[in-house]
Amino acid sequence: MPRCNGTVPGRLWLSPTALCCVLALSAAPGLAHPQCLDFKPPFRPLRELQFCVMYKEFGCCDYQRDQELMTKYYQIMDHFDYHGYANCAGFVLELLCQECSPYAAHLFDAEDPSTPVRTIPGLCPDYCSQFWNKCSAAIPLLSDNPHVFEVKEDQTRLCHYLKLDDVDYCYPNLLNSQKLSQNLGRVQSDSDGCLQLCLEEVANGLRNPLAMVHANDGTHRFFVAEQVGLVWTYLPERSKLERPFLNITQVVLTSSWEGDERGFLGLTFHPKYKYNGKLYVYYSVEVGFDERIRISEFHVSAKDMNVVDHASERVILEIDEPASNHNGGQLLFADDGYLYIFTGDGGMAGDPFGKYGNAQNKSALLGKVLRIDVNDNERGPLYRIPPDNPFIHERGARPEIYAYGVRNMWRCSVDRGDPRTKEGKGRIFCGDVGQNKFEEIDIIEKGRNFGWRAKEGFSCYDKKLCANSSLDDVLPIYAYPHKMGKSVTGGYVYRGCEYPNMNSMYIFGDFMSGRLMSLREDRNTGRWNYNEICMGRGRTCAFPGLINNYQQYIISFAEDEAGELYFMSTGIASATSPSGVIYKVVDPSRRAPPKLCHYDPLPVRVKSTLIKFVPQETLIGVEPPNKIQLEPQPTEPFNWLQELTDRLGGPEGTTPRPTTTTTRSPRHSRRKGRRMKGKSRTESTPELQNGVVRLVGDEQGRSDRGRVEIYVNRDWGTVCDDLWTIKNALVVCRQLGFRYALKAAKNSEFGEGTDLRILLDDVQCEGTESSLLDCQHAGAGTHNCAHYEDAGVICGNLHHVVEI
Repeated sequence: MPRCNGTVPGRLWLSPTALCCVLALSAAPGLAHPQCLDFKPPFRPLRELQFCVMYKEFGCCDYQRDQELMTKYYQIMDHFDYHGYANCAGFVLELLCQECSPYAAHLFDAEDPSTPVRTIPGLCPDYCSQFWNKCSAAIPLLSDNPHVFEVKEDQTRLCHYLKLDDVDYCYPNLLNSQKLSQNLGRVQSDSDGCLQLCLEEVANGLRNPLAMVHANDGTHRFFVAEQVGLVWTYLPERSKLERPFLNITQVVLTSSWEGDERGFLGLTFHPKYKYNGKLYVYYSVEVGFDERIRISEFHVSAKDMNVVDHASERVILEIDEPASNHNGGQLLFADDGYLYIFTGDGGMAGDPFGKYGNAQNKSALLGKVLRIDVNDNERGPLYRIPPDNPFIHERGARPEIYAYGVRNMWRCSVDRGDPRTKEGKGRIFCGDVGQNKFEEIDIIEKGRNFGWRAKEGFSCYDKKLCANSSLDDVLPIYAYPHKMGKSVTGGYVYRGCEYPNMNSMYIFGDFMSGRLMSLREDRNTGRWNYNEICMGRGRTCAFPGLINNYQQYIISFAEDEAGELYFMSTGIASATSPSGVIYKVVDPSRRAPPKLCHYDPLPVRVKSTLIKFVPQETLIGVEPPNKIQLEPQPTEPFNWLQELTDRLGGPEGTTPRPTTTTTRSPRHSRRKGRRMKGKSRTESTPELQNGVVRLVGDEQGRSDRGRVEIYVNRDWGTVCDDLWTIKNALVVCRQLGFRYALKAAKNSEFGEGTDLRILLDDVQCEGTESSLLDCQHAGAGTHNCAHYEDAGVICGNLHHVVEI
């Protein structure tokens, strides 16, 4: 496929491939799109399947679901005699097991949100005819759909009803389709070898977000730094705290003009932050008429775990900057526990400072990788020199230097190592921005010379220095010319859990061209193989919440506490433009088995208002489906396939569907909301049960909080906040389908229910009751309070304690 070139106007960025490709792609045949019934990619089961063995290597069922399907199979086959068993056993097994197919969403027509999920997978005509002739008696046992029951006696009508619009995906033809089976479960690539990945928007509205780091304290918060000098706290479910974690905008030196390299440039947390509360920042500052880079130490506030004690700042190191560019900016702690500082060469062009430039001058701290010891520095010097620093005994050399010959390393990272073997653990990868020809990726080695200004990439820059036999420089692992990009942004080696195919892939980008790239080491040769990364084409990224475009200027990369990979980019490269977005990198071809990557964040005590994340980016180049609904939504009881998808649920952290009536539409997961048709189960209930609760009164219409109203003896009423505790709130939240109660609200925080009676007072719960009526209380309708004491709750699925 020919590559379209050029820049992309505005905010829509499809890698370096321009938007002109979208029109060509929309006319091209769709790429294979494996997808499970939970709208997620297939996976390799942790435990080998025993029933649906045809999908034991790769599919959509784990061992538990496989056992459930086996049980259903035997329940169905119990209805047959020997002759029926002989005719139907194979058909029933195959049809049940299509739920485990990597293309289950297509077989059951579930990839289209406008079409209710099928109860029998889509069948090819010939197979359907054989099934009907030999085993039509199994149809009502496989499906309780009224329309299927209506047409089951007529082969033509039944097979017409069970066919799929997309014949490539009907069973069993999809098993023999080379297009669907080729490279199944692997990262897809186009004819040019460009890997097809997708993105998930995580945060937006940021002003040049140039660092996203975690504190490694078990809370799974992430902290995002803006170039202007603000750091924001984000909770695992991606809500943002209104109060900044750090605000040093008054001292940070930057400007609004595009391309200004000064500002807040780096942030890292001490490896023992959970115990000592220390963090370190790297920023530009003006002292008199001089510009400097400053590395400072801060402590988190003793009163609020989401705010820095600004008075605790101690300046660890300051270095004069002779120019306004090439300021470096990376801070990190490596596996040895020491703080690494990556400085630029001082700016201008060609490192013109002194005879050989700053980078080759070991008496200067610019153009270097520095390593210092900031542990146990409460008394005595603010930092010490590690005893094995390479130039500690060299006359004239600064003892802080760990490596030299650096131009302007922009974004470095420490490899976590292979999750099983730990291979690669501790390596430090950096992107070093080039002068006018090449950009490079380096692995930092102690005491080594990385060549600048003698070399740029693999090429000589200063020919005289380059010819010096004493240069003894280490070459980059990869370099690329300026026709591919003009400002490298270093990335990370992926070591996360969620996308196994990406393990050991080093993913990085280019700020100017917007190109995403990857390297992977050949273990046999030690050579690093290159693949460009393109945004998924066709329906590759047609999963809920995924997108295939990003803002052009790639500023930085990050990994969260679990090791998943992110990058930050912006549409306007100005420190004051709120066009910055954070994206999570997603492999749509394969995910980890369900529950393997689950973690429970430690509680976060929140004292600030939470700002809910609202995505702004959208999937482009994919037309919304416009299909006629083939099956009406089945009435009670729900079919087994719907029950399965209910159990699978949405992504971790989304609000489950409440099991009781509320005053507004329940906050469903996207999966359920897209499939619903007609009335919900609760809406069709003729009479509510005593003890049912609802939440009302939140000004923003959120369904996870509000004034508690309870239904007693055919009447709605409020609950008084006398003796109202978090245990009482927990009963309400769990009754509504949430995991936690985050706050027991009092004093009519969510308004007064003056048009209702007060039905409960003096409620005392243990937290395990089924409803408030099961708790101790003064008696239904008995109270000694007023509506200004109406009780409320805030519920959630992640345990963040909210201050009362």
